[in-house]
Amino acid sequence: MPRIAILPSSVADQIAAGEVVERPASVVKELVENAMDAGATTIDVSIEEGGRSLIRIADDGSGMDADDARLALSRHATSKIVSAEQLVGVRSFGFRGEALPAIASVSDLTIETAAADGAGTRLRVMGGAVVEAGESARRQGTTVTVQRLFYNTPARQKFLRGARSEWRAVLDTMHGIATLRRDVHFLVTHDGKRVLDLPAVGTLRERLAVLWGARELERFVDVNDVQGPVQVSGLAERPADVGTASRRILLIVNGRLIRDPGLVRAAEAAYKSTLPGGVRPSLVLQLHLPGADVDVNVHPAKAEVRFRDRWPIERAVEAAVRRALGLFDAAADVGGWRTWAPPPSLQAGLSSGMSGGLGRFSTPPGAELQPSALRIAATLDGLFAPRDTLPVGPGLDTVPISDGSRPDLSMVDGTPAGQTVQDGMPAPAPAPWEDLPAGAEAHDTAQAPVSVPPLMQLRRMYLMFEHDEGVVLIDQHSAHERVLYEEFLGVFERGDAPSQRLLFPLTLHLAPRELEAFEANQDLFARLGFEAEPFGGHTVLVQSVPMPHPRFDAERCLRDTLASLVGDRHASAHARHERLAATVACKAAIKAGDALSPGEMRALYIALAETRLPAHDVHGRATIVRLTWDELDRRFGRA
Repeated sequence: MPRIAILPSSVADQIAAGEVVERPASVVKELVENAMDAGATTIDVSIEEGGRSLIRIADDGSGMDADDARLALSRHATSKIVSAEQLVGVRSFGFRGEALPAIASVSDLTIETAAADGAGTRLRVMGGAVVEAGESARRQGTTVTVQRLFYNTPARQKFLRGARSEWRAVLDTMHGIATLRRDVHFLVTHDGKRVLDLPAVGTLRERLAVLWGARELERFVDVNDVQGPVQVSGLAERPADVGTASRRILLIVNGRLIRDPGLVRAAEAAYKSTLPGGVRPSLVLQLHLPGADVDVNVHPAKAEVRFRDRWPIERAVEAAVRRALGLFDAAADVGGWRTWAPPPSLQAGLSSGMSGGLGRFSTPPGAELQPSALRIAATLDGLFAPRDTLPVGPGLDTVPISDGSRPDLSMVDGTPAGQTVQDGMPAPAPAPWEDLPAGAEAHDTAQAPVSVPPLMQLRRMYLMFEHDEGVVLIDQHSAHERVLYEEFLGVFERGDAPSQRLLFPLTLHLAPRELEAFEANQDLFARLGFEAEPFGGHTVLVQSVPMPHPRFDAERCLRDTLASLVGDRHASAHARHERLAATVACKAAIKAGDALSPGEMRALYIALAETRLPAHDVHGRATIVRLTWDELDRRFGRA
């Protein structure tokens, strides 16, 4: 007698149901996706006891005639595809023809459907067998009712959780689907009470404002970027707000909700040096890429996909999130600051190129002023001088960039040599987008100007300036730390660290563990500009040091850095050099309590604007905090 036998169809159906139908939320997902595939514009979901006793999905889609209704209950019956080639780039949610018969095999299921208003079809299925068939009068569309889920599989039924837990899972499923399909009106009722009424909306923020609350969305910045064929859009949580609420992750690839830890890790990599360890951000990301680059037929519930070439997609996600976090809008705010927009006076200057209260601007029509575009250098008495430009006088805070060479330090009446002056102001620099090669961007030129608002220092700790929408505070230590960190990373990449040779070498006597940390990182110190070598025993002789700014205390920085590196265990060289850059930046940066001159404050503002992530320091703390006028008015009782 053979030991191998073909399973009865009822058993095979229940095995298939185990792959597709895990709990009531799985049933809701599959049936709602069928409704959306049918072109429904309104979907009404009714749940009782968390879906344990009843799930009803009613839609106004295309509906089915009697023959199609019966065929839909057969395994591998589908209207979505007819050949294997159509699996490439398939856009429908369902295409296998497994969900409906799988659900019918483990429940008491009723289908009422009509392809047009009037006479329709009604089928009742129990345990996979049709027990009733007839006609019913109804409007166009389909209503599927599922009762007594897993009634014939007690082993599966006992694994269901309580009604409240199952309802939460159903609600999470509907939140995800409603976020995905914002063009559909969703109605959700639980135990006779209307819980969700979500009319069709046009944008992601509009939908999530209803689902999460408008105040919750204030924690997020918009993501929108294109890298080759990959478009990434959505929302990313501001680093300053991460950890203040429950974490949410939604990933949408070509209109399909998926799980993908790799994409999440790529997005989180963009937060590197902005968050403390162990803290993870909330993300809502939508990816659009060619259908041929995605295989959706890799998971029974289609909850995962496979990419033909994962690496460029993950890099596109990381770049898009990092770009969003690099804008000033990603800074911490108080009082619900919505956008970071130039004030009207500045907008006029942007369009006309004429000087305004904040200086002379010139930018192409329709272009936005991005922090990454503010590429200028410090004044001579600044922390980072000399760089690419020279000051243009005490009354003007707008300076153009030179051609990238070292500036001519000769000055004529406070104006760089060769600079013409008109009405007490330098002649406008050429527009940054003029005479560009095809495809070049304006912010990549060396002629981009910048405006620095009037700055004041508070408690020798914060820089403050006024904006049309509120007051902006900058932590001077965090800002300088961010500037130096990105400069040091650039030094590691280029290998061109500037250093100054000491007239008298510096002798450092180190503790054993500090000496061990020095020897482990000696090559990286050298790349930063520290020329140092062991000098016998626990002594290190330092011949040359970097000079990131005039206030730099090389001995203190080196000692504090070695103390911080004691016991450090980073396996990869990449992690070690980032760790060292962050540590040296922290120790080398100006400190709270350091008084800054007006020129130094301007220089710091400018240098911060040049960084990739200006709103956060390397420890995850906020560098910029914005306080709205509305919040101030409320505090003073004026609102």
